[in-house]
Amino acid sequence: MTMKNKFYQTITVIGDVQASPGEAGSSDCFRLTLLNGDEAQVCISDTTSFDVVMNLDGLGQDRVLEPVPPRAAQETDGQYNVRKYLTKGEMVCVQGIYSMHGDQTRFDAKRVILMRSDGNRYCWENTHWWLSQTITMSNEWLDCLFKDKRIFTVNDFSQFYRTNLDILGGPTDDNIQECATLSRFLYGLSSAYLLTGIDRFYSAAAAAALYLCDTFRSPSHDQSYCFWKFGRRARIHSSEDIVPSQNGDDLGSYALYEQIYAISGLAQYYRISQDKTVLKYICRTISAFQDFYHDAKRENDACFTGQGGYFSHIDHVTLRPDGAALRRGGGYDNRMKKNWNSIGDHIPAYLINLLLSIDPLPDDSPQWTDLRRLCRGILEECVENILTHCVGCTYPNRPDGSKYVMERFTANWQPDEEWGWQRNRAIVGHNLKIAWNLTRCGHYYKYLERTFRDDQYENEAEKYRVLAERCYQKATALGEQMAEVGVDQARGGIFDAVERIPKNGMPTDFAWGNTKDFWQQEQAILAYLILQSIDYKSATEFPKLARYCAAFWNLFFLDRDSRKIRFRTTESGEPVIDAAYGQQAGHAIAGYHAFELNYLAHVYMRTYVSKVGSRDDNFVLFFRPDTAGGMKSTNVLPDFMQPDEVEIYKVKINGFDTNNFKKDVFQISLRDVPPGGVLEVEFRPSRRPDAESVASIEGQRHHAVQAPAS
Repeated sequence: MTMKNKFYQTITVIGDVQASPGEAGSSDCFRLTLLNGDEAQVCISDTTSFDVVMNLDGLGQDRVLEPVPPRAAQETDGQYNVRKYLTKGEMVCVQGIYSMHGDQTRFDAKRVILMRSDGNRYCWENTHWWLSQTITMSNEWLDCLFKDKRIFTVNDFSQFYRTNLDILGGPTDDNIQECATLSRFLYGLSSAYLLTGIDRFYSAAAAAALYLCDTFRSPSHDQSYCFWKFGRRARIHSSEDIVPSQNGDDLGSYALYEQIYAISGLAQYYRISQDKTVLKYICRTISAFQDFYHDAKRENDACFTGQGGYFSHIDHVTLRPDGAALRRGGGYDNRMKKNWNSIGDHIPAYLINLLLSIDPLPDDSPQWTDLRRLCRGILEECVENILTHCVGCTYPNRPDGSKYVMERFTANWQPDEEWGWQRNRAIVGHNLKIAWNLTRCGHYYKYLERTFRDDQYENEAEKYRVLAERCYQKATALGEQMAEVGVDQARGGIFDAVERIPKNGMPTDFAWGNTKDFWQQEQAILAYLILQSIDYKSATEFPKLARYCAAFWNLFFLDRDSRKIRFRTTESGEPVIDAAYGQQAGHAIAGYHAFELNYLAHVYMRTYVSKVGSRDDNFVLFFRPDTAGGMKSTNVLPDFMQPDEVEIYKVKINGFDTNNFKKDVFQISLRDVPPGGVLEVEFRPSRRPDAESVASIEGQRHHAVQAPAS
């Protein structure tokens, strides 16, 4: 199909200004270079508006200085704005109309949005950007559910919490409370407190954690295991517990990914609270994973093959992965299946946060040693399965050739290309989630390498050195591959579902549409940010990819009118609000991914992007450890990081400085922390005096006074 005459289309592009008016051959046009290297000639007029990207709070960010010389009397609005806002190398978003008629084409800009005001850091690299976003989002969510409450109780969550909120944050007809969704919200509240130290968020998190454990846990008769009910629905005179999953893909089962996410919020809450009751339920849930889902060899039970990994579903009655009830029509057969979620979701949902809390060990008692050994073992097996089966896309006698990971498997790790809607399709965000988490795990293995080498265990040290390198290599390769086939090269952001092996002769073959979902943008931003921490020559484009993905998120996924995150947009950023996609909250949008992005983007920006020795690179995390529970120390490392990546700059207890810490030891004594006390830890990137910001215009340095050494 060729459009030639009187064809007009609204389009959006993001790129770098290559030539301003005059240089581009016309006084009212400029050239824009896109991520894919294409150039677009953009025309402006007096009706073209110019602005700077705004945060979720909707406050104006335009602080662009007036041009020199000042505006001349004969200068039009368009000419003046171009001279003020457009400089060579500036990253801008252009929304306009592309016209085609005969042999003529023209792109008229109707709106131009800059990514920064000061020619230095992009807006989302500023010290307050992600803090403001998480505060705005947290308060809006709590206001929608609980109005103006500041102190929360279990009864508040019992009475007012609901999974589904409409587009304006009001109640829908379905008043269900889903366990995994509440846990994701708990993750968000805990992360918001970690970043900001705001008491309202801690109070809500504490009440949510207690309500979650009291209402949704389903313990075994001997209290050895803990499963989690799908949800609860209030009736006029009573309430109804909903035990098996009600999600269409998992109907009638205990789906492992839902059980995993039931403890995701608890694990993040444990980081700030060290609540031993919460840890108890986390540990009993992990025991259920190991004894009912883990494919370990067992005597007299052929169901378990001993080939490792975790089955994706078990029958909620028999607690087995081979139950006939797991087979449904339409290709949805969940018997004896493994998938990316049942393997990889352990890592970001609870393992990383749990290991950050217990490694180094709180003390030498066997319970901590055993728990750390178990968590390290699960992590190592999951990483090995991802490297071997998900990322290893070529199988014996079956060359695949796909640039995407494989996501579904049979019990013996054969690719499952017949399951339900997925078939042989890929989810772009899963590929970047793997790249992000392999890099995080690589950092942890670099820490273990140093630990064992310092203790003169050379064989163990070498084992983890090799494993870290494998993680980095695969993560880097995935990041590069998704840049080719998953990232929108004209607008930034990443696409959703695609065919693993394109059938249309194009680099990317979309399964249904070229839409973009919020959670996948998070995976892309975090992946390309953390990949900057690997010193691989091939990773030189990752900073640029991170900028383009962060730009699309902050331009189009922030609903500034309702102060929430949009679920889905078109390829150009227009919001999709059909059916559940317009809801503020629901089964799939619960605060987890957006809050996770706020938390880790803030940490990664300060740690990996700036690195110039400025106080602006510092960041603070807040903890409220339960010292009355007998804990002697707490671990405060923000995320899995390589050794010598960050250091502690300052520690405060209830607002007062303490010297009872070492800058390179991330385990802090609680000796001086009173019950209910707040521990405030300020971090800074380890000093690299000659480092440049990879996120600023090439060749430009940030000038800042170095903070005094601690």
